[in-house]
Amino acid sequence: MAKKFAELEARMAPEARAQAQALYLQHLKELPLHELRKAQELSQEALAKKLHINQAAVSKMERRTDMYISTLRNYIQAMGGELEIIATFADGQVKIENFAE
Repeated sequence: MAKKFAELEARMAPEARAQAQALYLQHLKELPLHELRKAQELSQEALAKKLHINQAAVSKMERRTDMYISTLRNYIQAMGGELEIIATFADGQVKIENFAE
């Protein structure tokens, strides 16, 4: 018989619950495009309409490993977000402004 997650979680050691929560929060910060879209509760069809492209183009975009910054910016803006490009070095981070609109 299936058990409710809340029951399983209640039996976890506090350290294990804290570790699971930390992992969950880390995963929320690092999402591929398709999971980011789903987290925003948008279908490919709905996003395609906002971008004035077809659903197949959204699907293709989400599978790409390389794309123009302007394409990625448009995708993020269609979901209501802003794209920032940040370079990370050992001594800190720098926001790159060359690609801002």
